[in-house]
Amino acid sequence: MAKESPTRDAILAALADCKPKSHRDIVKKTGLSQAAVWSALLRFWREGTVLRTKAPICKSEKVFRGRGGFVKIMRPYHIYLLKPEGKKQLTSGGYEFVGFSEKYLDVRGGGKESKAKLILNFLKENWRRAWFSKEIAEALRSKGVKPRDVMSNVRRYERGGLVYVRGYRTEERETPFKEGYMITWIDQAKPRERALDEAIKRTSLAWEKNRLSSPFVQRVHMVRDIIMESSKLGELVGTTYIQNKLGCSEHEAEGAITRAFQLYPDLKEVKLFNAYNYFYHSSMGDKELGAAVKMKENYVRIVKGRDNRVGHNWEAVPEWFIDRFTTGARFWTQEHRAEGMDPRRITLYLIKPVGGRRNSAEVDRVWEVTPGVFANPVTYVLSCKWGLVNKRDVDDFLEVLRWSKEFGVDTPQGRQAKQGVIGIFAAGSFNPKEGVRLRNGAEVSLPSYAGRMNIQLLKAVDFNQKLHERGCPKTVTVQKICKVAKREEEVRGMLDAIWEEPKKGEEILGKTLEKNKELYKFERMLEESR
Repeated sequence: MAKESPTRDAILAALADCKPKSHRDIVKKTGLSQAAVWSALLRFWREGTVLRTKAPICKSEKVFRGRGGFVKIMRPYHIYLLKPEGKKQLTSGGYEFVGFSEKYLDVRGGGKESKAKLILNFLKENWRRAWFSKEIAEALRSKGVKPRDVMSNVRRYERGGLVYVRGYRTEERETPFKEGYMITWIDQAKPRERALDEAIKRTSLAWEKNRLSSPFVQRVHMVRDIIMESSKLGELVGTTYIQNKLGCSEHEAEGAITRAFQLYPDLKEVKLFNAYNYFYHSSMGDKELGAAVKMKENYVRIVKGRDNRVGHNWEAVPEWFIDRFTTGARFWTQEHRAEGMDPRRITLYLIKPVGGRRNSAEVDRVWEVTPGVFANPVTYVLSCKWGLVNKRDVDDFLEVLRWSKEFGVDTPQGRQAKQGVIGIFAAGSFNPKEGVRLRNGAEVSLPSYAGRMNIQLLKAVDFNQKLHERGCPKTVTVQKICKVAKREEEVRGMLDAIWEEPKKGEEILGKTLEKNKELYKFERMLEESR
């Protein structure tokens, strides 16, 4: 029979009402110390006096950390109840309670090695090489270690001088490699300077091996080679050319260029017309650079001028259809410093940088519609892009809405677009091959994804269908109208004329083509010569 004691009597009295209680509950009710209650509960569970939850309960709570303020942590704990006679396990309050067994022991019960200890022992036993954090998580996955467990514990060991951690280093901070941070053991038996030097060499060797197999690093080196090659030929090179040479996405190309400029200070950048970025190598002389800049400026004046013309013309297309088919639409207008800029283009103010835009971002049109006398107005925000649209473009538009002063609002779920604000993205076409994987693992199309984000998609084919239903020939499309029109006013005039006399659509296109042939004569010649 177990020996009676004041501690034992107090704890059993606290559990006498047969209601499950945690360690904290018992400490509070009995007034005993935490250590006394903890050791007693473990002893009671082992001898069969109480039952304990089969698995620990995890609860999120805030903890005050002095000058660091409150931090949110996840606290695991067990709850206990007196063991009914003749029962080794039972279910109560949605929890399964069990008697003592080695298989139910966890770190708090002294029966298992903690994740922190597993990680430390792994690094200590495998000290001959450096490991990426993802590799450590994979090696210890069978023991319950997850990727998020690695760095949280490694940082503590780093502060204690036990391990060396290495990542990408920039002027202001350090960021992880694609596979995570690189980590290796620091031999505590050797002089500190020597042990640290060996750790650095191990990470350098591991990085060199990884560099040869990393697609990202290969792209970074190719960026430098492409820029050097173009400079030797006396030319500047732009992002689009680099992307085509790398055979990767726009986002991947931009990432490789950014990293190349961080690693190689001999790569230089020049901005033409304060808008277009081109790159060259510092080996290019001043005379050659000046000639290359002039040649590229001439190209930009013609080709980029054409792209801007067609892109602005495209903005007029959805605007025209909205004007014609939306009852009561009231467009916003705004005065601009730049001459010739359409007053219906709206500049939004950002409270957080979005996609390289620090303080402001432009949207192509904003209009309001009031459904009824007592209904709140609905605000539509339009963004247009001439060409193929990917998920990244849609996400960027959504971020602009969220972080704009005019259309964003803070909510308990984070920054969101205000209620009554609907984004509309108009494009030539949307990438049919790009699927979007949701958090639940399901994959949806880009239009379905946009719909979930409360963004409507308008395609050129939608506008063409309206024209063809009106009786316009199939050969007449909004794409052709955008290409032949001189400016937005002409797009609207052509659409008005074609809508009134749809059978004369081809004739109207032909007349505009003849009238503006001087405008894009050189554009065509340059395009054919390249």
